[in-house]
Amino acid sequence: MPNRPRLEEALDVLRAELAVGRSTTTELTTGAVWLAFIRFGRQRFETAAVADSDGLLFQYGTYAFSGRPMFTVDLARQFDISDVEGEHDHYTQVHCELRYEPEPALDALGRFDSWFFHDADTDLDRWFATTERHLELLLERMPCEIDVYEGPV
Repeated sequence: MPNRPRLEEALDVLRAELAVGRSTTTELTTGAVWLAFIRFGRQRFETAAVADSDGLLFQYGTYAFSGRPMFTVDLARQFDISDVEGEHDHYTQVHCELRYEPEPALDALGRFDSWFFHDADTDLDRWFATTERHLELLLERMPCEIDVYEGPV
């Protein structure tokens, strides 16, 4: 797999995409974050060529992960991590969480999640377009908080 970044570089690649065209004083809108995630999602990494080794996850809902309820949009990428014999060991995910103050219009959206897996014979552009429709209320807004991190599943 020539010219593909290693899995260990995924978090840095996402951070670099989030920084594209942004100055230190420019706040990120949800739309700008979404475009960065699309660029990140299109890039392929050094993964096994099996249907569940490289997946994109879009999910949202109102949660109290940080202590108080916030409407949270989680844009994540999940990678299968194999052991030395090439067998599945665990998954790791790179997340970009966008948090918003709760409000009736956002709370009314409820909860939603959708997966896309590279190498699973599905159309990435269609998944992005379908998923973006769920962000219509938020595209022009700036989230209260953005958290970019990586961790095992």
